[in-house]
Amino acid sequence: MTDTAPAAAHPDGTGHAARPDGTDRLDGTDWAALARELDEYGHALTGPLLTPAECRAVTALYDRPDRFRTTVDMARHRFGSGQYRYFTHDLPALVGELREALYPRLLPVARDWAARLRTPAPWPDDLDAWLASCHAAGQTRSAQILLRYGPGDWNALHRDVFGDMLFPLQVVIGLDAPGTDFTGGEFLMTEQRPRAQSRGSATTLPQGRGLVFTTRDRPVATKRGWSAAPMRHGVSTVRSGRRHTLGLVFHDAS
Repeated sequence: MTDTAPAAAHPDGTGHAARPDGTDRLDGTDWAALARELDEYGHALTGPLLTPAECRAVTALYDRPDRFRTTVDMARHRFGSGQYRYFTHDLPALVGELREALYPRLLPVARDWAARLRTPAPWPDDLDAWLASCHAAGQTRSAQILLRYGPGDWNALHRDVFGDMLFPLQVVIGLDAPGTDFTGGEFLMTEQRPRAQSRGSATTLPQGRGLVFTTRDRPVATKRGWSAAPMRHGVSTVRSGRRHTLGLVFHDAS
């Protein structure tokens, strides 16, 4: 890419996951507390990751189809209603930097969950090395996603499993202000609990903040040890306005 504007002004700018004031944009999150909340619920809000101006700049990319490898109409595929686009591997700098900065913060949680569930933990310290493993296994397509919902749109409950090479956590970042730019559109999660009724939750996603959540399941303690509780996520019906979100996934798709 050839853009040279600062990251604070445009998502194609340069920078190292820093806020406009030069501080690390991940410093506003208590990562130990976030890990505890992930253990308890399978999802947890970060502190501010993007400024309102950065949110608007990322949202504006939706109308640049050259930045995306494909567009999906959810109603056509019976996924719900609305539309989303997958970025090409040539990610806007700010999107790529956020993904790279978040991976090492989430890696200890991923490894801890794998240890409890006695499952493999194939994730190296370096994100590029992990993505190389994905590509070697045939998962070569970018899974970074920009979503757009209008009035009446919604997203069915699902899990984002794109192949055998899977990172167990992902992040969705709100790009619009709830209650101002749109109403409705809560982020939904359901947890299938062992030998019990499913549990649901709804989260209003603030502008510029991220929600870390499980891609597939979370470990829960049972009388027989640790068990994997399947979880699914979706979006409730948007009642008015437009809702945009940025999805960061730490594995590529087949």
